[in-house]
Amino acid sequence: MSNLESINAHLEELRKRLLRIVIVIGIITVVVLTFHAEPINIGEVTLYYPSPDPQNNIAAQITNHMRENLVPADVQLIQTAPGQAFFAQMYVSALVGMVIGMPVIIREFVGFIKPALKENEINVSRNISLPALGLFITGCVFSYNFVIPYILEFLYRYGDSAGLVTFLNVMEFVTFVLQFLLAFGFSFQLPLIMYAISMSGMVDKDFWRKNARYAIVIIIIFGAIITPDGTGVTMMFVAGPMIGLYFAGMLFICLLYTSPSPRDQRGSRMPS
Repeated sequence: MSNLESINAHLEELRKRLLRIVIVIGIITVVVLTFHAEPINIGEVTLYYPSPDPQNNIAAQITNHMRENLVPADVQLIQTAPGQAFFAQMYVSALVGMVIGMPVIIREFVGFIKPALKENEINVSRNISLPALGLFITGCVFSYNFVIPYILEFLYRYGDSAGLVTFLNVMEFVTFVLQFLLAFGFSFQLPLIMYAISMSGMVDKDFWRKNARYAIVIIIIFGAIITPDGTGVTMMFVAGPMIGLYFAGMLFICLLYTSPSPRDQRGSRMPS
């Protein structure tokens, strides 16, 4: 097979896998936009079942929950143009589709890169699939409960001090929230990425300790990029947990795994 045919085969494989991911996320998005989560009480347990209701759908329920729990007191959530609430629900539905479809995304990604991996790297990729999903959800939950409310409260407190009546556009609000949910969902993968790199033998366990100062600088820059506040206060809401995750990953690697050094790996590949 020529190089051109090989490239075309890889591109076709990538197209098929991306198409499967898009289909899965699309189906979940449509369901979230079409059905309403209706509660039903069974004893002391509350369960939910889907009921067709395109206007009062699951995305609208999630948006309303975000408004009640994240928007600061005395701040009014509004739409300033027709369709803004609908597009906000589209964004929410797409995020739900990404979260629920994350196992498929991980499976397709690992399947695409599998031919280029060594046997130990394939084993690592299999072992991190479920933890990756768990860490992504954990990052979203952490951001939703402990970061976003305080950032919004901090930023809008300036309006209260100036005696202003504050309004918040629903599209800007949803975009702001989703930005932080995704940022924390992916940033919580940091310990897992560190573990996978060490397990594959690309670096030894001391690499993370030796380069910790550079990692902290990169994390702070990342926090400054994704936060809207120029004072640097909200930046620390992002950078602080990520720095903690970096050191947690470093400790995890040191305690539970001793990766082979690159020299040992080269030696193991030498013919006997």
